[in-house]
Amino acid sequence: IAVIPLGSPLPVRFDFALPVLGQFVHDGTVSLAIADLPVGFLYVLAITSMGVYGLVIAGWASNSKYSLLGGLRSAAQMISYEIAMGMSAVAVILVAGNVTLGEIVARQQASLWFVLPLGIAFFLSLVAAFAETNRLPFDLPEAESELVAGYHAEYSSMKFAMFFIAEYANLITASALLATLFLGGWDIPFWTRDNSGPGVWWLSLLTFAAFALKTFCFVFLYMWVRWTLPRFRYDQLMALGWQVMLPVALVYVVVMAGAVYVLESVVQRPFGPVYALILFAVNLALAVVLFGVLDRGRVISGVAEGGRGR
Repeated sequence: IAVIPLGSPLPVRFDFALPVLGQFVHDGTVSLAIADLPVGFLYVLAITSMGVYGLVIAGWASNSKYSLLGGLRSAAQMISYEIAMGMSAVAVILVAGNVTLGEIVARQQASLWFVLPLGIAFFLSLVAAFAETNRLPFDLPEAESELVAGYHAEYSSMKFAMFFIAEYANLITASALLATLFLGGWDIPFWTRDNSGPGVWWLSLLTFAAFALKTFCFVFLYMWVRWTLPRFRYDQLMALGWQVMLPVALVYVVVMAGAVYVLESVVQRPFGPVYALILFAVNLALAVVLFGVLDRGRVISGVAEGGRGR
């Protein structure tokens, strides 16, 4: 979470001296990202992918075949959906033209939040985040009865708690990343005061509160779904990742790359509200096709009509 901008730059002025370190002078702004890396998004993907090692090593080190199988199945799940999440976020990078999270937020401030012009990417990233954080309906690592609670079956006390501390830390990080990529980050909707450059300290607090609220909404969604949906079978889980989400993400990246190329090179339209609305129309058409195919006449057509058809 160190690379995620938590609010607008904070104006800071100080001039003081320390006995050994010397004089410290600063008159300007301080970023509310702990480390504003130029490759922030890639950094987040790289660090979150290391969670696979913890699950596999925990299952192997417990010296239990049940925990080992749970760790392997958990690793397969995380790797499968990491690919889909990374591919779906490529569309965000294509439109923003940058992998720096601060620049992605600034691009959304200029027009619409990416949740509208990149709706399919948002849906794929949201579903992949559910699987990445082992939340229902993707909590197969802890839910399989034959695996005795999965990779942490042989652990108790603080060792057991550390798995869930890491899981909820991943949950908050994934929520913050989704809020940054698709909901404008710390941008306050329908208010341009926060877009006018460095302001005062209370403005930074307001933008931080807006970012925290968006993150909390995603966390609430994860909790809400956990109380609502039943689990997948494991074969359904893997089939969704490899046979549905990955091909859809690949096709989506190709379509969006073509749309961005036409808008910027052929039409020569800079990114703005009209640009975003055109992408929204493209995503809406893709959503009709995608969900119409995936639905197979069950929800959109209605249960009764689907039953008569069968």
